[in-house]
Amino acid sequence: MFYVLLLATLFVSLAVSYAVTRFFDKTVKKLLVRLVGDELSGAWSQYLQFAVMVVGVSGGVRLWELEKYVSTKGESGPMELNGMRWTLEVYRTMIETLQSVAWVMLMFFLCAMIGFVLMRTLEARRAKHEDDMQ
Repeated sequence: MFYVLLLATLFVSLAVSYAVTRFFDKTVKKLLVRLVGDELSGAWSQYLQFAVMVVGVSGGVRLWELEKYVSTKGESGPMELNGMRWTLEVYRTMIETLQSVAWVMLMFFLCAMIGFVLMRTLEARRAKHEDDMQ
């Protein structure tokens, strides 16, 4: 039963991470085209999708939490996997995956915002310099 739970949490975290990457796909591509150009935006977009999937799975499948179902600590032995625990573990996997992915996306959008502000500042300076030259 433990192996089925492990595979279920892996599948849930992959599905949630994939859904998030699809949800933000257009926005990320537009930002990357603006920041790094057409030729690099595809590669950066793929890398961000990969990072979201890796962080989502590593955050959602918490092996140290699942150990309680196989560990024989104490006299009572491992915890029993019943319907309520399955529901709790699947829900916890979804929440932890979303939380991990949210941090990655927050870092990406903060870096993108800083890059966008820098680009706008440089463009404004360049335009002012060109106006002064004429």
